[in-house]
Amino acid sequence: MSDVELNVTPTRPYLTRAIYEWICDNNLTPYLLVDATAANAMVPTEYVQDGQIVLNIVPHAVHALHMSNDAITFSARFGGVSRDIYVPFAALLGIYARENGQGLFFDPSEYADIQTANDQVESEAQEQQQPKKKPSLRILD
Repeated sequence: MSDVELNVTPTRPYLTRAIYEWICDNNLTPYLLVDATAANAMVPTEYVQDGQIVLNIVPHAVHALHMSNDAITFSARFGGVSRDIYVPFAALLGIYARENGQGLFFDPSEYADIQTANDQVESEAQEQQQPKKKPSLRILD
C-alpha cells in the first residue's frame, strides 16, 4: 500500500451529503439508519430498537442540520421535546428515501481501521499528558 492510500479520507460523508441532496431535490423524505450502540452516538435511546434507530432528517423536521466529515449533527423534537443529535459517521449504517427505499447502505466495518488509528493517537496523547517524574540523584555509600 502506498502512503497516499493510507491518508485517504472515507467516502461515507461525501456520499451521504450527495444522497441527502438527491433525496431532498426529489421531494422525498431522507431517513438515516444509525447504529445506536456505536461510540459517541447521541440519539434518543427510548426510540432505539435492536440497537438501531431511524431518524427522519427532512429539512422542516430538523434544526441546524450539519454534515461535516466526522459527524451529522442537528436538533429535532422527539415526543415534543427538543433533543440534540450527534451521529458520528462510523455509526451511520445508511441514508435512504422513506417513500421508495432508494439510497445507500454502508459496510459497518468500513471505519474499523480508522477507529483503531484514532484510538492509537488518543492513547499516545494521553501518555504525553501524564506528568513525568522529576529526575533525582541519590548518593550511595
